[in-house]
Amino acid sequence: DSLGYFALRRDKSVVFSPTGKAAVTYRVVGGVSLASADPLGDPEAWPGAIERWLTEAREHGWTPAVMGASELGATVYARHGLDALELGDEAVVEVADFSLEGRAMRGVRQAYHRVRRAGYTVRMRRHADIRAEEMARLVRLADDWRDGDTERGFSMALGRLGDPADGDCLMLECADAEGRLRALLSFVPWGEKGLSLDLMRRDRESDNGLIEFMVLDLIRRADEARITRLSLNFAVFRSVFERGARLGAGPVLRAWRSLLAFFSRWWQIESLYRANAKYRPVWEPRFMLFEKSTDVLRIGLAAARAEGFLTAPGLPKWMNRGQLQRGLDL
Repeated sequence: DSLGYFALRRDKSVVFSPTGKAAVTYRVVGGVSLASADPLGDPEAWPGAIERWLTEAREHGWTPAVMGASELGATVYARHGLDALELGDEAVVEVADFSLEGRAMRGVRQAYHRVRRAGYTVRMRRHADIRAEEMARLVRLADDWRDGDTERGFSMALGRLGDPADGDCLMLECADAEGRLRALLSFVPWGEKGLSLDLMRRDRESDNGLIEFMVLDLIRRADEARITRLSLNFAVFRSVFERGARLGAGPVLRAWRSLLAFFSRWWQIESLYRANAKYRPVWEPRFMLFEKSTDVLRIGLAAARAEGFLTAPGLPKWMNRGQLQRGLDL
């Protein structure tokens, strides 16, 4: 599974199958036992891991749910009494089939050549090959360029850039003509021949098109990186945007598309879809699974908290430990 490496997040718990050949990783958020992606390990042993995960959830009174399962994973989960709802699609680029030719790729092609003519270059290396002091600088830049105070991600993010345990991850660093770093991309391994996007950061004062330039440079150097496929961002409700824009789309679909476009002002739903679509990827569906339809809202809120889009209710911000300490220091 392209999301398998993200199961190694340290905020997740693990339950193994009786044979020890498969496992489900999960995190409990607001009383929801939230698993992400497919079970790990031998697919034939997945049922045993799923049964143990469901049993543990019921023993603790947790609501079981899965976010981002593949079609295969969702099928196996469904055999254990869970219902499936398609969440969206993962954008996968097959390197052998990718081409910049044709009218549909004109915008991406022009962006690539414009950035290259401006003198930007891309450096590519495994995390293990980056010295500790260099990595610390990259982490600081990534923090400075982050949109918001919270590190987001659960099902498709590792949340620990620079950790020595992730030496096989791949870092792309984009520098301008003066040698100043302007953007970073970090990918986690996907099997032996693939990569999955983990982190994407850009200096807002840099030129547009840097991310496209870096992705295309990685595809161009696929042999050097020893990859044949690339998993990019997840596009929530991708089919709604695609079908809702077609001639003849019904009023319900158009209304649903308009509603999602409205929420995109805050959550970048449509912009992520368009950012992925420009590479003309293979769209792989991803599913949410649940036991009861009445739990869907609760599960959605738990997932939003896990991904960093919502914070749990608690003390006012001025009363948290960090703010109080700063007040005492004054």
